[in-house]
Amino acid sequence: MFTTENVGLIILLILGLIARSNLVAAAATILLMLRFTRLTFLLPVLERRGVEVGLLFLTIAMLVPFALGKVNLREVAKSFITVPGILALVGGALATHLNGRGLHLLNDHSQLMISLIVGSIIGIVIWGGMPVGPLMAAGLTYLMLEVASWITHWWR
Repeated sequence: MFTTENVGLIILLILGLIARSNLVAAAATILLMLRFTRLTFLLPVLERRGVEVGLLFLTIAMLVPFALGKVNLREVAKSFITVPGILALVGGALATHLNGRGLHLLNDHSQLMISLIVGSIIGIVIWGGMPVGPLMAAGLTYLMLEVASWITHWWR
């Protein structure tokens, strides 16, 4: 029962509860339930497709205002010629690029995931942040590693 995997998930559950991060607490609880009910065969499926399913639901949530008729196409078209609209376009492209690099970083260094989650919890507790997921945190981590590498290389 108290294997390394279970203890790690229990710690994340406790940290999620302390930080009032329902997403972290729920994720740890679901994974613990899968482990305790011997449904561990689902874990590789979640590992392979979990990000895609999560991004699908996140994208659906972001597009709901269109489905509800709260946003019309004329407003969308006008936004492309405003400074905030152009900056949103650039921000979306940059964030998507960083998220892709962050995903590669996590695939190559999965041990960083716990640090990203703990960092997200710190961001929630100290700055009242919103944990939209470790992918953006991984993208920012990738960017910081690239900048640190560039500075180190330049400094020599």
